[in-house]
Amino acid sequence: MDPAVAFDTENTRAPTSRGPGRAAPRRLDEAPSPAPTPLAVRPAPPHLRAARLGVAAAFFSYGAAFASWIVRIPSVREAIGLSPAALGGALFGASLGALVAMPVAGWLAGRVGSRPLIRVAPLALGAALVLPALASSLLTLTLALVAMGLAGGTLNLAVNAQGAAVERAYGRPIFASFHGLYSLGGLAGAALGGALIQWGVSTLVHLAAVGVGISALAWWATRHTLSVTKPPAAAPTDAGSRPGLLALAPLGAIAFCVLVGEGAIADWSAVYLRDVVGASPAAAAAGYAAFSIAMTGGRFVSDRIGAALGPRRLVYLGGLTSALGLGLALVVPGFWTVILGFAGVGAGSSVVFPIALRAASGDGGPGSEAAIAAVSTAGFLGFLVGPPLIGLTASYVSLRGALVWVVLASAVVAVLSAAVQRRPGARAAGVGP
Repeated sequence: MDPAVAFDTENTRAPTSRGPGRAAPRRLDEAPSPAPTPLAVRPAPPHLRAARLGVAAAFFSYGAAFASWIVRIPSVREAIGLSPAALGGALFGASLGALVAMPVAGWLAGRVGSRPLIRVAPLALGAALVLPALASSLLTLTLALVAMGLAGGTLNLAVNAQGAAVERAYGRPIFASFHGLYSLGGLAGAALGGALIQWGVSTLVHLAAVGVGISALAWWATRHTLSVTKPPAAAPTDAGSRPGLLALAPLGAIAFCVLVGEGAIADWSAVYLRDVVGASPAAAAAGYAAFSIAMTGGRFVSDRIGAALGPRRLVYLGGLTSALGLGLALVVPGFWTVILGFAGVGAGSSVVFPIALRAASGDGGPGSEAAIAAVSTAGFLGFLVGPPLIGLTASYVSLRGALVWVVLASAVVAVLSAAVQRRPGARAAGVGP
């Protein structure tokens, strides 16, 4: 996910001051810019409100689709009769598809813009969501999950690129709230899936209904997302140069580290509560629930907090909160301290990834979507690497000892927070909802 290629600038229909080339982002000052007063916020024009709604709906649909598949994994495994090892191999197909799709989508968006992708990708994901329910063997399930990964990876790039473009048009932080809607969609998808399973609805009917629903919602809502204009011909930029790649490296490291923690909590929180704390199976589920709720809430408030503190300080506090939260869960392994600690990881992690993507987007100049793709891929690799790293380490020490990796990764996020940069030309005053 490292291609650095020129892309078509997003037409925000708002005045901008950027030139034909990509300006080098400037480092944040120690003192954050004062937050705009309510009087400085003017109502957003209708086309921007419609674009924001479209991106929000696409994020929500993405989260709902992902959660709907997750809750049906046991049903699909039983229907095909797969061993845990075989299921793990099939699930890697989705990861492989996403890893292939994100850089390709970044390259494609660099030429046609992200609007066509955010229109088509939800339809592809809605169709692919049905395929695992139709699988009858390990091979067909793996191919189905590769297709899901390709569609999901494309949508991942599209929603983040469009979200960054809409935020630039607004002139104030709104990006994290989009990620909050992804988390909210995940909670809604999981709740709906649990209810449908309880009511005896088949996997095929469930996934088909969700696929149709997210496709219809996203297709209707994204019709007013931001269009694309070709930038005038210009001299080659430094988007693919060594300095550009070096500037992205710490952002990629931040994304990698924060998603190491997210992946570890997703896969190991319930195991930790059962094996280390001694919680019942039902109570063990509360760990990930606390993490998810804290992450969702954090993403809805982090834009306002970031406007007051500045993104660098917010990333620093996010990494520190995550490290201290999990540290509490490891040092004092009681039920409620662990729940509180996992919630701390969720709250701290919630602010980091959206800010890293915003910083990668820069001012929306050439190479922006490729930069988003690169940082997204680095984060996705962290999500893949984290759980097996914890498991491998736990086989030599203990699960408590293995989860120290997450504490260290969170500390790295705090240390690298100085790499977060403000977009050039960001306006102090913005438009309202």
